Amino acid sequence: MASSSALEFTVRRKLAVLVPPAAPTPRELKRLSDIDDQDGLRFQVPIIHFFRQHDGQDDDPAPVLRSAIAAVLVHYYPFAGRLRELEGRKLAVDCTGEGVLFVEADADVRLDQFDAALGPPFPCLDELLFDVPGSSGILDCPLLLFQVTRLACGGFVMAVRIQHTMADAAGMVQLLGAIAELARGAPAPTVRPVWGRELLQAPLLNDDVLLPPRFVHREYDDVMDMNGATVPFEFMVHRSFFIGWREISAIRSHLPSALSREATNFEVITGCLWRCRTVALAPHADEEMRMICTVNIRGKKDTIIPVGYYGNAFASPIAISTAGDLLANHVSYAVELVMKAKREVDVEYILSVAALMAQRGRPHFVVARTYLVSDVTKVGIRDLDFGWGKPVYAGPATGGVVALPGVGSFFIAVRNAMGEEGIAIPVCMPSPTMDKFVNEMGKLMRPALADTFSKM
Repeated sequence: MASSSALEFTVRRKLAVLVPPAAPTPRELKRLSDIDDQDGLRFQVPIIHFFRQHDGQDDDPAPVLRSAIAAVLVHYYPFAGRLRELEGRKLAVDCTGEGVLFVEADADVRLDQFDAALGPPFPCLDELLFDVPGSSGILDCPLLLFQVTRLACGGFVMAVRIQHTMADAAGMVQLLGAIAELARGAPAPTVRPVWGRELLQAPLLNDDVLLPPRFVHREYDDVMDMNGATVPFEFMVHRSFFIGWREISAIRSHLPSALSREATNFEVITGCLWRCRTVALAPHADEEMRMICTVNIRGKKDTIIPVGYYGNAFASPIAISTAGDLLANHVSYAVELVMKAKREVDVEYILSVAALMAQRGRPHFVVARTYLVSDVTKVGIRDLDFGWGKPVYAGPATGGVVALPGVGSFFIAVRNAMGEEGIAIPVCMPSPTMDKFVNEMGKLMRPALADTFSKM
């Protein structure tokens, strides 16, 4: 199998076209929620699917998927519109029905040359998801871009770029699931889309007075990057770590038994990553290090989010410690801080975030000396069947937040070369520190005890 890092191929693209809804849709202005339009979500998310040639399915995927997209836009018609900015930096969708971008292409490369099952980074991503000139902004640009690339082996790649202000990971998968259903011949999506963005608007004390935030929300601290903590992309290197049940058991063996039983896999891995990254970066002992994790309120007790809601419904709580305390204490210290921050999130917390956004001009989350992780292992994107069977890989096309390399990582569900299910964690770090990070991770992924407990 060819090394994906050195892979080169040629792509022949047709001109990008706009795909409008297949039937007339309402013309209206729909305001986003105060969670949707915060600065930290004003970017485009690339998603990618790799499909093998499917027995019994010889149809060209491009026209099938294009037709399904047009049909789905009748139900999800705001995606066919354009974002406008109103007073107070409030974003709204002008439902113009203009449509979404669609690119059809062919590539002289086989699926097995990508090592696709291992996850990002993918070679030549800009060829598989072409940045159509004028399409990558936030305002007055298409909200979706699709590229279907047929491969030499009979498989194909479907890459998607979506405005994060419109949907979170669960909402994106809901939209893609609807396309998959209609591509397989369904007359309408099983899950009815719900706009409902008023549910996550800043709460009002009365008709014109906003309630103040109820929480401190240090995830939106205004912190200057005084010590060069944000590193340019060209100085970054990329590695992807596979965490399976053996690695989880090994990491848990380093924790006190009570904590190992109580902490989730996400909390254990996140605490481990935070401490190892801090060791590798070697900051001054008095510098504050920050760990942000996204927490969705879908499915939580007393949630206000209905089935079918596809907007952003998550908060980004933060754990903070000085570097000195992180390094002087056992890894369990980092895990406990992550647990405390993550478990603070409920409906009241996310409504408090909405209040902060409205009162402070929709600030960006803190970036300096910050690491952010987002778990997308359970959103169900790997189970979507567009008519060609389940994908070899489906999920984020990059390892973290595109606009902020090195600041974030996704937890992505994958199956490794030995057929084992696990989590891929792509990491982007400054070159001189990656070796240190790998070494620290290696220590925690070796069992500390013979008898370990795994809570999968």
